[in-house]
Order: sequence, then structure tokens, then C-alpha cells
Amino acid sequence: MNFARDVVDAAPGARVALVARGADGSRRELTFAEVSDSSARLAGSLAAAGVGRGDVVMTLIGNRPEWALAMVACFRIGAVALPSTEQLRAADLRARMDAVRPRLVVADERNLETVAASGYDGPVVSVPDERLFAGPPAPAAALSPDDAALITFTSGTSGSPQPIRHGQRYLTGQRVQAEHWYGARPGDLCWCTAASGWSKSARNAFVAPWLMGATALLEDVRFDPSARLATLEREGVSVLCMAPTEYRAIVKRADLRPLPALREAVAAGEPLNPEVIALWRAATGVGIRDGYGQTETGALTGMPIGEPVRVGSMGLPLPGFRLWVEDGELCADPATVPTFFLDHDSSPWRTGDRVRQDDDGYLWFEGRTDDVIISSGYRIGPFEVESALVSHPAVAEAAAVAAPDELRGSVVRAVVVLRGGHAAGEDLARELQEHVKAQTAPYKHPRIVDFVDALPKTASGKIRRAELRGAVTRNGGGGGSGSGDAG
Repeated sequence: MNFARDVVDAAPGARVALVARGADGSRRELTFAEVSDSSARLAGSLAAAGVGRGDVVMTLIGNRPEWALAMVACFRIGAVALPSTEQLRAADLRARMDAVRPRLVVADERNLETVAASGYDGPVVSVPDERLFAGPPAPAAALSPDDAALITFTSGTSGSPQPIRHGQRYLTGQRVQAEHWYGARPGDLCWCTAASGWSKSARNAFVAPWLMGATALLEDVRFDPSARLATLEREGVSVLCMAPTEYRAIVKRADLRPLPALREAVAAGEPLNPEVIALWRAATGVGIRDGYGQTETGALTGMPIGEPVRVGSMGLPLPGFRLWVEDGELCADPATVPTFFLDHDSSPWRTGDRVRQDDDGYLWFEGRTDDVIISSGYRIGPFEVESALVSHPAVAEAAAVAAPDELRGSVVRAVVVLRGGHAAGEDLARELQEHVKAQTAPYKHPRIVDFVDALPKTASGKIRRAELRGAVTRNGGGGGSGSGDAG
């Protein structure tokens, strides 16, 4: 099997594969013939630079055509693509590089400084660069379903984020969710708005649409609710996949109105508020269908197409997938899920998510069994936030927990114990927020900072995060001084 050969090369050459919108207002269309030729030539350039089958290629590119072309180029020659979000800082990149040892980095020219700051000393190619697409095309490698195709990183619940390897079957296995949840059809324009680097973007930005003969939309701009709505109208998007936070922001901040071209709207990453679903449906005429998946598993459930939306439910198991609830936790049989990651044993997979199942088989998310924080669809492990905080000279100890937020679902709340000689206050809280932004990806920074004299701990010295989550305040949690921001 080979996704580049079997899907991209095999598609009608004149059919539009990508519509790309840039921050400068530019608009570009690429046909499948153009994607096939350009990705094959880029694959040839990667091979000429020493990339071979099984080698890891890190991409650090925005939502622009070069990202999709780089991914397909890797798929073509059997290299392992590691898409990375542009929000990562140098230390984040270094940690990922140390974990997987990329043979080469393909970076957007605007990210070259961050790559250099990471200390990476291997080959780097930057885009845009027409020379990368000017050489001879590389042939498609013959690959097996279990040959590695893609690496994505977990959120890092109890330690550093870990690399998850997916096989070639992960790519073709997206057809199940593409047909039964995402809802793409031939001739559709599909838009998954997730930034490149996230598992949802890796599977739904272009893989799922192309498997179904649809066109993918990429837009390389910062999120703005009114502008997002304008793009949906202008481009006539048929299938939309957004994070719950984006739906919330559009409902609350934009002039929501009918979207005649829109047929399907889906959300995943965290539960979506019932009132947001109701307001979106009343204004646009389209319901929002929730789904559920993990970095390790790919999509596992979805609200079925054509069925009335059960507000608050993450739907049914996808066809053929064996899922069940055991002691309140959702479990899966890896043998029945083609998108399951490679490095697992044959035993049942425990997701770590508390779920209940109703009499009709629909699943309802109730929370995590661990300490991961889900904010705006991002899954944030407390370890990285805490590590960044304690690297500040004023911080003796820190804990990161989730705090409820109307727009983002949850936000990161930092509970901080200071070193002697430092005084709690708004200025220090803001300084700590900026410090974390500089140390790791900005979406991980604590939007609430509380100061306490001591952290609650177990007899073995572990932080009682559940106790901290139960005592959320925006100012002075635990008797200290705190700060909340809205940025």
C-alpha cells in the first residue's frame, strides 16, 4: 500500500485537491495532478538530502500547501512524517527531536529561527522554495500496513509528551470516520481548522477528504470568529470540523447566520455546550455532531450522520469498532480499530476517560481518570506547565490543574508556592504567565495563577490535584494572590 500512489496519484487529475488561503489574502487551487507531481518532486528532493524509508522527517509549517505536500512526500517514499505545530518553542522541539531523532526538518521560513534555537544540527530545508519541486520525482515505495507512516505526540499527562507511531494503515483506516462521522462526499469542500501538528489535523485536514474524493481547504491565518464565518460563506464549505472553543467563539462573538452550502458540522476534543449547539443549529440550520478519539487511537466514536443529534453525547462506536465501558472507563479492542497506534500489545486499551453508555448504546463523556487538562481542544499535561513554572527563580513548587471556563471549556490554573524573599501579587502572576509562554507552547500557559503557602499532598508526597480542582477561585485561591487573563 502507499497513500500517495493509491489515493493521490489515482484521483482524477483535474479534480481540485486543495484550496489554500493565505494571511495576505491570496487564494490558490491545486489539482490532484499538481499535488501528485509536486509531492513526488519534493520526495525526490528529500531522498537526495539523505532521507530514506523509515527515517523521521519533522515538519514545522503552517496550514499551507507546502505542509500537505511535505506529508504526502514522506508517505510516498516511506519516510515517517512528524507534523509539529508552529506554537512549539525551541525547548519543545528539542524534546521531540531527542525522542525521535529526525533525519531532516522541513520548516516554514518564518520558523527557521526556532529550529536553530533548538540546537538541531541536522539538515533543514525551508519552504516556500521552488527548487525543492524542480527535481526528478521519486517513485512510490511498496509499503506494508504496519510500516510507520506518522508520529504524533501525546499531551504528557504524568511526564513529557510521548511519541505515538502510526502505521500506513492509519491513513487508509480514516475512511471509516470520513464516511460515517466526518461526512465527506465527492465534490465537497471540507475544512478541518486544526493547526498542522495535531492528530486531528493529520487525519482530517486532507487525508479524510481525499479518501472520499473531496477537496480540502487550508487557511493560514489566526483565528477570528467573524473572519472564520466569512470564509465559510465565501468558499461554500460543505463539511466543517472545528474545536468546540471555535464554535463557542463564533456563536458568542460573530453575527451567526444561515450557511446554505454547509451540510455537516462536527466537533471533537472536548464536550460541546448544549446551548452552543442549539444556537448554531437555529442560526445555520445545521446541527453539530460530536465525536471522540485519542492520539493513540484516531477517531473512535461519532454522532451518526442522518440521526437526530443527542446533545452532549459523543455518539456511537464507529462501525466495526469494539468499544465497551468497564468500571466507568471507556475501553477498546485494538484488533478492531485500523487506526490504532503501532506500539501496543494485544490487550484491551483503557482510554483513561470516564464514560457512561445509555440503553441505546450512545456514549457520554464524564471526565478524565487522570490529570490531563483539556482547554480549547488542546490536551495539556500538567507536567510541562509545572516544569516551566519551577524553572522561574521565584517558584519553589507548582501544580497545574483544570479550572472551568465558559469559552474554552477549561483553562490551566497554576497553584504556586513561592521561594523565600518573593511576594505574591498581580505583577508576579503576570510575570509567571509570560515565563511559561516563553518556555513552552503558549496555549499551555496558566490563565489563572494562585499563590499558596503549601500544596496538598499524599503521604507519599504526591500532589492532591483533585483537592486543588475542588477549590478553584480566580483570586486568592488558598489564601494567596492570583491573576486571571483573557488573552
